[in-house]
Amino acid sequence: AVYLEESGGGPVQAGESLRLSCTISGFYNNNYCLGWFRQAPEKEREGVAAISSDDGFISYADSVKGRFTISRDRSDNILYLQMHSLNPEDTAVYYCAASRQYCYTLREDAMEYWGKGIQVTVSP
Repeated sequence: AVYLEESGGGPVQAGESLRLSCTISGFYNNNYCLGWFRQAPEKEREGVAAISSDDGFISYADSVKGRFTISRDRSDNILYLQMHSLNPEDTAVYYCAASRQYCYTLREDAMEYWGKGIQVTVSP
């Protein structure tokens, strides 16, 4: 079974930084896509960032470009999302996700496996 578990969330002040981690287990594929998504209160879930197995595809939502960075530790099967200059609009539940297909897009329906999500709250 594939398991994804997010960690590193919590409350922060506007302008601060936070790093989310996602530990992935039971997931082995030569080609894959890993991503971060988020859902703010009363809004639909949206893509934040995605990275392909060979780093050939890396994509960010316009709202986070220049502030967030997606990366991963291949040896430990951990996906990261480094977030800088956080603002209240970044408040959401953040989910990591994985697909056994190569990334071509940052879309929710391209993902197969999901973590349970972790709350990030940014205060003014």
